[in-house]
Amino acid sequence: MPRSPIHTDAAPAAIGPYSQATRAGQMVFLSGQIPLDPATGALVEGDIGAQARRAFDNLKAVCAAAGGSMDDIVRVGLYLTDLSQFAAVNAVMGEYFAQPYPARSTIEVSALPKGAAFEVDAIMVL
Repeated sequence: MPRSPIHTDAAPAAIGPYSQATRAGQMVFLSGQIPLDPATGALVEGDIGAQARRAFDNLKAVCAAAGGSMDDIVRVGLYLTDLSQFAAVNAVMGEYFAQPYPARSTIEVSALPKGAAFEVDAIMVL
């Protein structure tokens, strides 16, 4: 099955040898988004809520570039450097998704690129 890369300037450019997302058939695999400002490439300042909002906004922009929306996401992965911040991230996630919610995993990691405290990736079906 052929795959097509997805790119938008409304989200940060990839910081490695990968695409912001890749479409294969009706499925779109969205790469991890950290809280980088797409205009500056800098990590946003603020608490975990601010970081999560920026990362979800980046994810939302890539969804739109692929021809979908957050409502088309069927699975989301959350990565936090401090799992004690889960409740705050969960509250922010509730601002971006409506029922029926996507499947989700939440994983504590020792570090994330650029010193971010949060990252999100997803799978979307169009």
